[in-house]
Amino acid sequence: MSDIAIAPLLAPQPSPEAVTTERLPVRLGLIGICVAFIGLFVLSPLLTVFVEAFRSGVMHYFTSISDPDALAAIRLTVLVAAIAVPTNLVFGLAASWAIAKFEFKGKSLLNTLIDLPFSVSPVISGLIYVLLFGAQGYLGPFLERHNIEIVFALPGIVLATIFVTFPFIARELVPLMEEQGTQDEEAALSLGASGWQTFRKVTLPNIRWALLYGVILCNARAMGEFGAVSVVSGHIRGQTNTMPLHVEILYNEYNFAAAFAVASLLALLALVTLVVKILLEWRYADQIAAARRH
Repeated sequence: MSDIAIAPLLAPQPSPEAVTTERLPVRLGLIGICVAFIGLFVLSPLLTVFVEAFRSGVMHYFTSISDPDALAAIRLTVLVAAIAVPTNLVFGLAASWAIAKFEFKGKSLLNTLIDLPFSVSPVISGLIYVLLFGAQGYLGPFLERHNIEIVFALPGIVLATIFVTFPFIARELVPLMEEQGTQDEEAALSLGASGWQTFRKVTLPNIRWALLYGVILCNARAMGEFGAVSVVSGHIRGQTNTMPLHVEILYNEYNFAAAFAVASLLALLALVTLVVKILLEWRYADQIAAARRH
């Protein structure tokens, strides 16, 4: 081999660190921008909620959240989430299984429609249900003749919540299941396992962490949803007001301490969701990494 051919091989090559690592001032600047942004737009409002909630004292705080209307809002919020999250769990599993494991006409359309709630305003989605099920809507006269209440009742709130939250679980599962492929399922089927056994003992263990993340995010969004629920609820105090709607009513009545007290419960939910996610990642880091590499 000639010296000319050997020269490029002997020439010093730039180390990966020299290419990917910025200088210390640049790194410190970027970190400072991130910390300042989070502190200004995330931590400060969150801290303000708790400060205002306890401004009138601890007793007033507990009086506000134990008010009958507040308790009714809390119960309704929990009930709606208890219905919407399992429903989206079933949909998310079915949609991700179909998209990741099968080829069929309309697959790309289904994949696109899953993201529809992300691009449609929640208020618009609520108006759609009013247009369909309201007294002057397409199905309104039929529902009225049969004494079926959808809008301004629990069913309408549940439907609106399901609409705005159904992408969360599916969007956690689809990329992971596509990356994992179908080899494990095919091996299980070749060994005589049934479809249900394959799903329960092969597929589900491989996706359990993504599934759990999706459920946590879906639950947090279901409890905190405002726009779509506001349109279909009718704002009937003590009956169709969820926690976000109850906060709005209290704030509009200039009952700021009570409004922030109920809002602090929603903020606490967000913090609990974050803590659970961090604890799971810390406790099962090796298993999560293995599932993602699988």
